[in-house]
Amino acid sequence: MNMPEKNWLEWTIFAAGVALVAGVLGYLTYDALTCGDGPPVIEVRLGAPEQNAHNFSVPVKVTNHGDTTAEGVHIEVTLEKGDGSEPERADIDIPFVPRGATREGWVTFQTDPRAAQLKARVLGYQKP
Repeated sequence: MNMPEKNWLEWTIFAAGVALVAGVLGYLTYDALTCGDGPPVIEVRLGAPEQNAHNFSVPVKVTNHGDTTAEGVHIEVTLEKGDGSEPERADIDIPFVPRGATREGWVTFQTDPRAAQLKARVLGYQKP
């Protein structure tokens, strides 16, 4: 039984598929060989507060600059009014932040954060 010969389009698609698979395998190999085993390095950035019907929402952006994944990231955001009163606190849990990834969420306050100072810090995380 004779097999029909492939035309130029079939060879082109075959070559593109081989190049794509080889490229993905090469990238994954490079990434596995160059990836360190250092701890997560969590950066927290606060966005501009937005007024809602009953409170104020503040966007929270969490980025992991470390070599490994952080799980159960617990973040505290403090609103300091500057008048000597007790600061208002809010917290957020981000379940999973892979290395090199960014996750976003929001915290809410009763007091207008635009007239106060906001501070954020990571309280803790787990190694998966």
